[in-house]
Amino acid sequence: MILDLFAGPGGWSQALAALGVRDVGLEWDEWACKTRAAAGQLTIRTDVATYPLWPFLGRITGLIASPPCQAWSMAGKRLGLVDQPLVHQAVADLAQGRDTRKQLLDACRDPRSLLAAEPMRYLHALHQHGQPEWVAMEEVPDVLPLWRQYAAILRTWGYSAWTGVLNAADYGVPQTRRRAILLASRTRTAEPPPPTHAKLAEPDSLFGPGRARWVSMAEALGWGATDRPVPTVCAGGGPGGGPEPFPSGSRKTLSDARDRGTWKPHPPAASPATPPAHALEKQTNSVEHPATGTAVTAWRWSLRNNSQTNATTRSLDEPAGTLFFGHRANECVWQAEPNTSAAPGTIPAPDPIRITAAEAGILQTFPADYPWQGNKGQIFSQVGNAVPPRLAAHLLAPHLDKTLTPDDFTLAA
Repeated sequence: MILDLFAGPGGWSQALAALGVRDVGLEWDEWACKTRAAAGQLTIRTDVATYPLWPFLGRITGLIASPPCQAWSMAGKRLGLVDQPLVHQAVADLAQGRDTRKQLLDACRDPRSLLAAEPMRYLHALHQHGQPEWVAMEEVPDVLPLWRQYAAILRTWGYSAWTGVLNAADYGVPQTRRRAILLASRTRTAEPPPPTHAKLAEPDSLFGPGRARWVSMAEALGWGATDRPVPTVCAGGGPGGGPEPFPSGSRKTLSDARDRGTWKPHPPAASPATPPAHALEKQTNSVEHPATGTAVTAWRWSLRNNSQTNATTRSLDEPAGTLFFGHRANECVWQAEPNTSAAPGTIPAPDPIRITAAEAGILQTFPADYPWQGNKGQIFSQVGNAVPPRLAAHLLAPHLDKTLTPDDFTLAA
């Protein structure tokens, strides 16, 4: 059995499914559990911090953990950094079989901080039975010192362990999402998977093929760099009764988005998924170049992560910045940027359009038809907290004796 702690909406599980394996996820959030159920993933809805350990003893081959990042993320108050000494103490105590979580939790500024110590409770109990065979853990970069503590403890238990920060874009995710990773194994040398992509494409050499260029948002979504939807009338609230986050007549839609931003299942699926009933068309926004007389695009589309002054803004021909949502879900927008080689003043700038949950999911490398459950805010929260399945598959494949091929990650044309 592969056990997935804090399983969320299924990023790790989606990766395992692509590799022909299943896991059992522990998750508390109601809507993440419903998403997992709709995706056919095995889930126990529970609090990871209180669930008993005995059902798993002697049965776990792999342990996965992505503790909630809100206490540590730059998108929040980052009280996890204040609580970090308490979390380190909890990990040290749990590794010795001492449960001091109650006292330490009372001293934490953010009660979620201590959740990052929970995997050690499971690891200590499983260690008594010579398990698990391997471990994979993921969090925001500021958690790296904690992962190093885990790694030091696991090495004393006979594991090979590696920790570091990886950029998801280096593994074909259309997003420069940096994450602290811990990999450990009893049976092989723990090391990061070799990157498959680079900021700039690399030529082939005597040592093998060069890395491909980072996957852009346009490539993942199947859009040209200047595509813009024809406005359509909104139908009202989203699933679960959530409010429509943008006015009628301004909704951005997808076009034949099946399989975009994800991979072909491994093994192949029995039947193709049904594409969403959306239509994306180009808006005519070309002007004549003043020198050459040729038609050029006046405006180019970019994605702005939020409304803060330091928000990351990326052009469609680049990967997105790190996607996070929470209370900023409605601030992540597609906005038009002037093309300096044209004369944009001759055509008014298009209005910004808020990103859709389906688009955000694709930029996390979930399938376009992934069965997200809940209203828009709940779905955006799930997407932002999820592990990109494509990154997860690269991390897990060596531990499952699987080999990923380019065909496993073919983007739609």
